[in-house]
Amino acid sequence: MRDFFAFRRMITPTIIEIVFWIGLAVTAFIGLALLIAGGRAAERLFGLFFVFFGPLAVRVFCEILIVFFKMHETLLAIEQNTAGAPPIAE
Repeated sequence: MRDFFAFRRMITPTIIEIVFWIGLAVTAFIGLALLIAGGRAAERLFGLFFVFFGPLAVRVFCEILIVFFKMHETLLAIEQNTAGAPPIAE
């Protein structure tokens, strides 16, 4: 709990995972609704497009956000590994 209040543990990656699952459900629902209720061929085609590429777009967006947190974790590991190292002479 101490790490949580000192901002050493990030909660945003967990929130991003929740957003991914919600986005996946929403895009699938919208795509299926367009496929079923779409009157014209263009609406049904858009629904099919939405079913296949909507979840992919949500996944890519969430992965881009997660990359920033992975970079942060890696930089912290580098900082901990080099904390006792002598300075680099130029």
